[in-house]
Amino acid sequence: MSQQETKSQPQIVVDPVTVPLEPGDHERYAHYVRKDKVVESAVMGTPVVALCGKVWVPSRDPEKFPVCPECKELFDLMKQNEGSE
Repeated sequence: MSQQETKSQPQIVVDPVTVPLEPGDHERYAHYVRKDKVVESAVMGTPVVALCGKVWVPSRDPEKFPVCPECKELFDLMKQNEGSE
């Protein structure tokens, strides 16, 4: 099995809850989450974990929200590390 087959690429999903968690309110952003976990969440209703650590059950259209800056930074770092291997 190749390395690409074992890794799941993140997908942007959005937090449906509007409860302030900290300054910046994570729920106002679309977050990066592994695609296989998004599918599992849609089928089973299980929570997902974003790269930034946000945990929730997605239900909104992520296209309507800006990308979480923390998720984007972590994703960019992952991509840089992937290229250096």
